Amino acid sequence: MTLLELIVATGILLILSSAALPILRITVVRQKESDLRRDLREIRDAIDRYKDLADTGKIRIEAGTEGYPPDLETLVKGVNIGAGVDTRIRFLRRIPIDPMTGRTDWNLNAIQDDPDSTSWSGNNVFDVHTKSQARALDGTRYSDW
Repeated sequence: MTLLELIVATGILLILSSAALPILRITVVRQKESDLRRDLREIRDAIDRYKDLADTGKIRIEAGTEGYPPDLETLVKGVNIGAGVDTRIRFLRRIPIDPMTGRTDWNLNAIQDDPDSTSWSGNNVFDVHTKSQARALDGTRYSDW
């Protein structure tokens, strides 16, 4: 009788563990999606702060950039404020790692690019997207976020 009870208990544990595996996968995907939203918000906020300082004339801008940073690395290295060479402001500590691709390589859009363009003209950074073409849990593409 104990061998039969052991087999039944093992079967029940196997069924319960196989039901928990999809829930674990969804939890991992939700965490990555949450990290992606946070990283995009962080980069876009840094771009907006750079643009605000450029619009108020506190940082020098190059012609043709419309006050947007030339690249993401500029947000990390920082820029000089006003005429003082010693005063620098940084907008990001580091370029965040894209949780979907695992790299710091992002799709960039310039203000001159078409809204649905997948290539960057290289003039400035107006917006940023992930390079992942996978679909989110809600059915949208991560690259559209």
